[in-house]
Amino acid sequence: MPVNMRGKSLLTVEQLTKEEMEYLLDLSATLKAKKKAGIKGNLLEGKNIALLFEKPSTRTRCAFVVACIDEGAHPEYLGKDDIQLGKKETVADTARVLGRMFDGIEFRGFKQETVETLAKYAGVPVWNGLTDYSHPTQILADFLTIKEHFGHLKGIKLTYMGDARNNMGNSLMLGCAVMGMHFVAGAPKALWPENSVVEKAKEIANNTGAVIELIEDPKAAVKDSDVIYTDVWASMGEESKLQERIEQLKPYQVNMDLIRATGKEDVIFLHCLPAIHNYDTDMSKNYGAMEVTDEVFESKYSKVFDQAENRMHTIKAVMVATLA
Repeated sequence: MPVNMRGKSLLTVEQLTKEEMEYLLDLSATLKAKKKAGIKGNLLEGKNIALLFEKPSTRTRCAFVVACIDEGAHPEYLGKDDIQLGKKETVADTARVLGRMFDGIEFRGFKQETVETLAKYAGVPVWNGLTDYSHPTQILADFLTIKEHFGHLKGIKLTYMGDARNNMGNSLMLGCAVMGMHFVAGAPKALWPENSVVEKAKEIANNTGAVIELIEDPKAAVKDSDVIYTDVWASMGEESKLQERIEQLKPYQVNMDLIRATGKEDVIFLHCLPAIHNYDTDMSKNYGAMEVTDEVFESKYSKVFDQAENRMHTIKAVMVATLA
């Protein structure tokens, strides 16, 4: 059966079926090729898109803005001080107002509940640009990057190193489950994903042939991995825990020893960015490299800027699939 996502919201990774994920990745590749060929798009012509941001952003904001303009839509950025979201006005009321004026709404913020409420009341597609629980548009960009490099996703072994109970740990585990991949969380037990999320991933994996593992030993975790992925050690809003995280996660730093421990010359390194790989002295505290060394970040293994560019192409595909 052909995939039809028109009118649907994208709130979590696991809401997508394998067929929908494949459809979005194929559409992303088509739209990417179109842009590379210099073909001006009009698939979103006449559409108005609200971009709601509680958290600051480089890639998500720029990806949505450029994707909108590329296909003829008008993006309207609404920061936390621009509207009354959850302050003088409830999320539900804001959703009903914006849904009368815009054709689609992106939300990047803290609570998953907020994006779920927006989708419930807006009457138009709502897209999760990041919450504390899930980051579905990032996963699409990650998987497009992996597919471009290896030609397939099924059976690929992806190891996530670091704080595996954050939104990226959750989203990568669930995305790998959907696509029949082999996911490993390389992390201390204190930072493993919540049991409920692990059980959800394993339930999906039962139907797709995916493998879900949680491993404390860093080198055992990356053995035979095709992809090593990491993220900052203290997520946005958890900066006060940074020193604690450094002590917990230093053994999980992605360095050349860890790359070599995979035993694979064609392993690739991914990071959702921004990355602390060579802290500049202009920054408030200079800890040096944290979750990844500069040597790995700037190496032939690193595909982080392909991955960053692919945020735009996959976000464009999500908007086209649900609106056009």
